[in-house]
Amino acid sequence: MTATPTEVFGTEDILLELCNSVRDVLSTATQTQLRYSGMVQRITRTCLKPDIGCFVLFDGGFSGLVVLNFSAPAAMELYGRYLLSMGMNPSDLAASHTSDDVSNVLGELMNQMVGDFTRKVSQELQTHITQNQPKMLVLNKQVILSVDANLDQPEIRRVTFYTGQGNIFYLELAIDRTEFVKLCDTAEEPALNPDELFAQNRAAPPETNTTAAPDANEALIRSLGI
Repeated sequence: MTATPTEVFGTEDILLELCNSVRDVLSTATQTQLRYSGMVQRITRTCLKPDIGCFVLFDGGFSGLVVLNFSAPAAMELYGRYLLSMGMNPSDLAASHTSDDVSNVLGELMNQMVGDFTRKVSQELQTHITQNQPKMLVLNKQVILSVDANLDQPEIRRVTFYTGQGNIFYLELAIDRTEFVKLCDTAEEPALNPDELFAQNRAAPPETNTTAAPDANEALIRSLGI
């Protein structure tokens, strides 16, 4: 019996999915091209840093924490590009990153990014993950807050992102040390399309009862008042 190669999905694979979700969602929302560094940092703790820090906890098949730290220029660029792409008048945009409107928009975008990530990971790793609502904080230069995710064996990574205009923000991921090992290929049943099923039923000829006598059929019809 020949052994087949075993696929193992670990922290870096999960991080890559997260990075792609952040890039794709923000690029689509702002109609600009974002990119992230090909180098990843191994760090010892996650922190909320100036100028805007956001975090989301997720739980399920494995637990973790996602942190995004935006500089003021990056926050204002993403906020502005997103609302302008939705048709907002430039004169209606907030003038400062400390505005509640900026925090609300970044929170909405972060919810979309992590939602895209959890959906893709749930499908690829055949597990289930739920997330809470993003928490946003506008921070002073002197304030750095550590976020405790209550992980048993945390593995923490940081990745640098660049906006379309070259502004920088940072993504941090903390997850429990875990590996997913692929045992076999599992074929998913195709989703049932109600329209196709309805069309098939309409096209199929009605079943006829060849064993019933004509007289019995006529008696049944008369009893129904037809």
